[in-house]
Amino acid sequence: MQKMGSAIILIILGLIVLAFPLLGLVPLSLLTGFIVLILGIGLILGGIAEMGESAGMGILELILGIIALILGIGFIFNPALFSFVAGLIVYIVGLFLIIAGIIGIVSKSGGSRWNGVLALIIGIIYLIVGVLIANPLYLGILIGLWLLFTGIIMLVKKD
Repeated sequence: MQKMGSAIILIILGLIVLAFPLLGLVPLSLLTGFIVLILGIGLILGGIAEMGESAGMGILELILGIIALILGIGFIFNPALFSFVAGLIVYIVGLFLIIAGIIGIVSKSGGSRWNGVLALIIGIIYLIVGVLIANPLYLGILIGLWLLFTGIIMLVKKD
């Protein structure tokens, strides 16, 4: 029963991501911007306080605080900056999918082998699309397809 529930959740999430692949980009950029901005202010204040004990650590905190402050303001006022920085995540997600696929392929259970092959194929496609096209819309569609197909395989596969 738990497997069926997980499969249905994956299918629903896949359909949602397919319907709205860019749904969270701007709100996520704003929220991240405010969080990074507050982090920057905290680091700057911590760096100023640290100067009395260790000038080197204080300067390091100040530099990190200024960088975080600039990024936070950039994320808030320019969501494209957030998209650029998030573009680095393409490599991480693609590698995670490929590693999950390899693990699924070499695992003992037969049901996860097909999920592993699917994850491996989509991970490779994800990296190719992310590097060559770099359009978050297509990347969102790929993640939605992976969720949808993984849910369907889990639902159809009998153990």
